[in-house]
Amino acid sequence: MAARGFPYTDLKDFLAALERAGELRRVDVPVDPTLEISEVVTRTVRAGGPALLFERPTRGEMPVAINLFGTEKRMAMALGVENLDEIGARIGEMLKPELPQGFSGMMGGLGKVMQLKSMPPKKVKTAPCQQVVYRGDDVDLNRLPGLQVWPGDGGIFHNFGLTHTKHPETGKRNLGLYRLQQHSHNTIGMHWQIHKNSTAHHAVAERLGQRLPVAIAIGADPAVAYSASAPLPADIDEYLFAGFLSGERVEMVDCLTVPLQVPAHAQIVLEGYIEPGERLPEGPFGDHTGFYTPVEPFPVMHIEAMTMQRNPVYHSIVTSQPPQEDHGLGKATERIFAPLLRFLIPDIVDYNLPAAGVFHNCAIVSIRKRYPKHAQKVMNAIWGAHMMSLTKLIVIVDEDCDVHDYNEVAFRAFGNVDYSRDLLLTEGPVDHLDHASYQQFWGGKAGVDATRKLPTEGYTRGWPEGMSMSPEVTSLVDKRWKEYGI
Repeated sequence: MAARGFPYTDLKDFLAALERAGELRRVDVPVDPTLEISEVVTRTVRAGGPALLFERPTRGEMPVAINLFGTEKRMAMALGVENLDEIGARIGEMLKPELPQGFSGMMGGLGKVMQLKSMPPKKVKTAPCQQVVYRGDDVDLNRLPGLQVWPGDGGIFHNFGLTHTKHPETGKRNLGLYRLQQHSHNTIGMHWQIHKNSTAHHAVAERLGQRLPVAIAIGADPAVAYSASAPLPADIDEYLFAGFLSGERVEMVDCLTVPLQVPAHAQIVLEGYIEPGERLPEGPFGDHTGFYTPVEPFPVMHIEAMTMQRNPVYHSIVTSQPPQEDHGLGKATERIFAPLLRFLIPDIVDYNLPAAGVFHNCAIVSIRKRYPKHAQKVMNAIWGAHMMSLTKLIVIVDEDCDVHDYNEVAFRAFGNVDYSRDLLLTEGPVDHLDHASYQQFWGGKAGVDATRKLPTEGYTRGWPEGMSMSPEVTSLVDKRWKEYGI
């Protein structure tokens, strides 16, 4: 069942839905975007608290919306479902290769086609995001209540800016979510990590000696906001995916000064370009790893126009050691893309990306084990699967283990493993932000085979039978439980 009001017209519409559901609190006293908002948000997230709307930030000219996706419940609301697995199920149905049979099968196939037709974005001539326009000398990023989240941060960062670029030769669009450091009233540092598509676009522009046009949208509707963070394959357009999530075509409008399109209902849009060869120091920044990332040279965006809705709402996020708001985004990705991962690697029954592993340090995977070294085969397949290649630790368990029950997983990983035989060590790419690898961008990885071992794997002792109470006694105790007075 879709959430009330879904799909949402824009960010304000989603905030209204959260408020109706008792999931939003307004903070009507002055709060400083430098550190104070961060501390309030962190305490709220760790208490399982609501989304927040800071109505009177002491810097900037508009309210700050934050912690919108901080729980799985709010993330499900954002995407219009009761449970995030519903979206994964829709993807799973579309991946089924069989041909439709009979009238009902034809109707089901037609429904899938209609879903696909709803995906492409729709161009509009006028848009709410361009109700107010600042150009040239009137551009001032200080109108925005950008956050300094941690004391050691290099300054103000805009943490939920949806960055638009396109390939200079093919015209292929990319939408990404990157942190943006405010260098001045009209320049921003672009933290484009090495594995991201925008980095590839910038590299081509530099090779051609061209400026790269950039547009940044802040405060998009939640389907678009999530799609910017989703680890989509390079050939899948993020706005097609947003249309799939919402069931409606996303309205897009041409920018005023650069040859790009942005979501028509965004709250704020920054338009500009990057000069080839230009870099400025970016950072430090307290990231989701729980550590400050160091200062590094990154490209600089020069902003020529800033457009916005009347009475806009500024959207941001706080990053830190888990738990933090990105838990909701990460869990959405885990559940939405589970069928796709199973389609690529059919051996997988289920998987879990623990928040404590910041969603790329660890994957817990259950399999239906069928042959010797099956677990090791799955490990290598995962390390070859798109952005799962960045996973540092993979724990493989049998299908009867609930990968979401960390006690059960730990019991298997601690007790079912001979670490001289069941540990696979290798090297490969790691996340740009990984601080533990001795070389940046690549490092060591481990796979732990916590499955039952087979004689054909060299285990000759006979795997022991696990203990469980007889069903008759379990049923008896269930019936008599109140009698015991416990």
